[in-house]
Amino acid sequence: MKKKRLLDSFAILAYLNKESGFEKVREILADAQKTEEPVLMNEINVGEVYYILYRNRGKEKAEYFIKNVIRTLPVFMVSNSFGSVMESARIKAQYPLSYADCFAVSTAIRENSTIITGDPEFKNIEHLVTIEWLGNTVDIK
Repeated sequence: MKKKRLLDSFAILAYLNKESGFEKVREILADAQKTEEPVLMNEINVGEVYYILYRNRGKEKAEYFIKNVIRTLPVFMVSNSFGSVMESARIKAQYPLSYADCFAVSTAIRENSTIITGDPEFKNIEHLVTIEWLGNTVDIK
């Protein structure tokens, strides 16, 4: 059985902004469309994309993303129970990741999925989950 894939905010933003690695995200989404096996994304990470778009491009672009773009993509948004919030908090307590990234990690663990990202912070948790890297990542210290 093919392992599920999970997009973090870095991957979706690379796709939307046509940054390094966007071609790979486009291929992943096209494959998901063909196979009817959606890629996963935690709703916290969708919210993260929203606030970044809002901050960088304005409210209208952020609203367009939520109302039009994300709904047309073969992405299944994973909700959070109190248990998943606590899983993410435990990851945050142990590793130097943003809290939003911890939701991607806990979802990947729970769903047995590969995280698609280019965010170098994920190098800190490569021993916890499988990472499929986009483009060039920079080393973190």
